[in-house]
Amino acid sequence: MNKIETEINLICPKCKSELKFGDNLISCNSCNKAYEYFENVPVLLPDKTGTDMDYIDHYITDAEEFDYFEERDCPATADDERRLRQYIQSYVPDGKKLILDVGCGSAWAAKSFIPKGHKVVSFDISPVNTSKALEIVKNDNHYAVAGDALNPPFPGKSFDIIIAAEIIEHTVDPEKFALSLFNLLKPGGRLIISTPYKEKIIYSLCVHCNKPTPRNAHLHSFDESRMEKLIDGSNAKIIIKSFGNKALLMLRMYRLSAWAPFSIWKAWDALASKVINKKEHLIAVYDRKD
Repeated sequence: MNKIETEINLICPKCKSELKFGDNLISCNSCNKAYEYFENVPVLLPDKTGTDMDYIDHYITDAEEFDYFEERDCPATADDERRLRQYIQSYVPDGKKLILDVGCGSAWAAKSFIPKGHKVVSFDISPVNTSKALEIVKNDNHYAVAGDALNPPFPGKSFDIIIAAEIIEHTVDPEKFALSLFNLLKPGGRLIISTPYKEKIIYSLCVHCNKPTPRNAHLHSFDESRMEKLIDGSNAKIIIKSFGNKALLMLRMYRLSAWAPFSIWKAWDALASKVINKKEHLIAVYDRKD
């Protein structure tokens, strides 16, 4: 059973007050709003937004329809994803840290960091994804909670490391998303955000609503400038890197580089980008100063 309430401080996303955890329900001590469990995972989602895009319902349904934990059937895609995760891992310092994994599909963060002594909270809008993550990585240092990063059920200054891998391009308000997560960092904490680099958003016409709909639910495109402006530089040290040479991806060069440790692959990728400056990924690291 997920005992996150005994290890991680959780608050009501509606009024930010303390919660009382019962066997079947979670209740707010202030506004009396009640929340439920989904297979022992606290579901602390805010009320519906009332906006044109009900993104909470969308991503709950999305996780029910598509399996984010299945193995990639394309070797090139699988290798590209592996290198992206290695890039993120290279920015996670050693030591026993409390890590928030935002958008926890596949539970890769829990798989990667718990064996190194870290504690990981798998966090996702979808109760299905959080429950699967907890089932896949059974460990006393693994916790899960369903909630919304735009209105998180955690008090400020709660986490040492926050990872949001390939999530921000899906959000309705990237600036609010980044700031919301940054405020959850402890002093000296680190927020790591990755996203496609200078992506050209492609639209198709939805057969149901007859409106243009972005493929893969990617709503925004990012470059270095936009990532730098997400967080006030006066309160953060910011590192931004682009990587993942598209020519190597298109030529399926993973067949030659799959054996290479990350350091060698990283150097090879950087060299290729000096010849053909087309990159797939962007990563931003925000270190909280205060």
